[in-house]
Amino acid sequence: MKVKKTISILLFLFVIFGCGSNKTEKVRVWPAHSHNDYEHTRPLFDALDCHFKSVEADVYSVGDSLFVAHNFDQIKSGRTLRNMYLDPLKKRIGENNGSVYGNGEETILLVDIKDDAMRTYQLLDKILQNYADMLTVFQNGEKKKGSVMVIISGNRPFDFMKSQTTRYAGYDGRLENFDSGISPELMPMISDNWTKYFSWDGKGRMPSDQKILLGSFANKARNEGYILRFWGTPNLTPEQRKAVWTELKEAGVGLIGADHLKELEEFFMERM
Repeated sequence: MKVKKTISILLFLFVIFGCGSNKTEKVRVWPAHSHNDYEHTRPLFDALDCHFKSVEADVYSVGDSLFVAHNFDQIKSGRTLRNMYLDPLKKRIGENNGSVYGNGEETILLVDIKDDAMRTYQLLDKILQNYADMLTVFQNGEKKKGSVMVIISGNRPFDFMKSQTTRYAGYDGRLENFDSGISPELMPMISDNWTKYFSWDGKGRMPSDQKILLGSFANKARNEGYILRFWGTPNLTPEQRKAVWTELKEAGVGLIGADHLKELEEFFMERM
C-alpha cells in the first residue's frame, strides 16, 4: 500500500510539475532592451528573468580582454564580456533547447564600444569566433540566424565591418542612415537619441506632429527590415516612462529601452 501511495504521489507531482512544463510552454519574449544592463544587481540574468529580448554591455579593451564598464575608471577584475555575458549565454543555450529562452528566438547582445573603434572591434571579433556556434553570422552579405545576434554600437568601424566577408556582429546605425541603402544584413538595428528628434517629455499628450514623426520612423524601419531603438527617453518618473513606452509600443518601435526592468515587464504584461 505504501508503494502504491508513493507512486500515486509521484504521478501527481509529475503531472503538475513534470515534463519540463515550464520549458515546453512557449516563452513570451518582450521587445525590450536592458539599457546599461551591467549596472543591475544580476547583470544579464535580471533582464532574462524579465524576458527581455536585448541587453547592452559597454566595453573597453585591456590587453586581450574586453572589460564591461560605463567608464574606464570603473573597470573591475573579472568583469569581462566573456564572464558576464558570452559564457553565461552559451551555458544557458546549451541547457535550454539551443536558444536563450528555449523557443528558438534570437536574442540580442548590444556591445557598445567606448574606446578605440578599430582596436576594440578587432579584439571582439577574435573573441566572438570562439562562440560562433551560438551566434548569428553574416557571411557574404547573407545572414545565418543563431541564438544570439551581437550588434556593435558606440564607436563603430563601419568601413572595416563592411569589408569583412564573415562577421559575427551587425552594425548599429542611426536615423541618418535610413536612406543610405545599407542592408539589414550589415545594419540590423538603427538607434538614436530621443531628445535629438522629440521635445515631448512624457507629460501630457504627445504633440500630434511628434506622434506622426515617431510613427513614420517606426514604419520606415519595419519596411526596410531594421530594428528601431531610442536611447535617452524621458525617465524621471513612472508616469513619464509609462507614457513614453505607450507611444513607442503603439508606433511599433522594435525595441523599447529601460533601466527599470521589472517596471517595463509589468507594462507589457498589462497589455498582453
